[in-house]
Amino acid sequence: MFFFDPSYFLFAGPPLLLGLWAQYKVKSAFKKYSQVPTQSGITGAQAALRLLERNGLGNITVEPTQGMLSDHYDPGSKTLRLSEEVYGMSSIASVGVAAHEAGHALQDKSGYAPLHLRSAMVPTVSIGSNLGPILFMIGLFMHGALGSSLAWAGVILFAATALFAIVTLPVEFDASRRAKALLVSQGIVSQREMEGVNAVLDAAALTYVAAAAQAIMQLLYYVTVLNRRND
Repeated sequence: MFFFDPSYFLFAGPPLLLGLWAQYKVKSAFKKYSQVPTQSGITGAQAALRLLERNGLGNITVEPTQGMLSDHYDPGSKTLRLSEEVYGMSSIASVGVAAHEAGHALQDKSGYAPLHLRSAMVPTVSIGSNLGPILFMIGLFMHGALGSSLAWAGVILFAATALFAIVTLPVEFDASRRAKALLVSQGIVSQREMEGVNAVLDAAALTYVAAAAQAIMQLLYYVTVLNRRND
């Protein structure tokens, strides 16, 4: 039975542990450096606005949003949304996260290809991440060519999720790179304060690595199960 296949844990276990470790690291780093105020006294919202305006992006709206670490940039509406603990707080963690999101806006302005590819993939990924596993399961428990076709269709749909996770990596790494460079050059944080910024953004990057690993390993498991079934 698929549900009790012990080999599943060989594929799912390592990336799951990595994901748990990444979540711990990002929450721990954010908690620590959200309690360390910036010497400049600049809040996350002010930091984002400064970076946007000085890079010709004064048309982008910066607004608060609910949910812990729900910060994101919406290229469709040209809106940068910051969680409440980032928007109004003048901590090293808040300006680091805000600058990272501003980095996505800078990517959008410069036509950064991976960002636009990721945005274009969102509709397909929304379908693939939900429908793919369902088709795979249905096909797995059906006999004959129809079952095999359904299962492989599920694998192909889910492959979009894995590809999305892979494309996300350079997008997030590049946004952090831009943020780190701008924070010092614009005088928002000092070189000494960058230790905290690095800790927060590097921990956040690890969560995307874990997500990519989970998607890839799940896809490999699906392929392995189908190949094993056809042997």
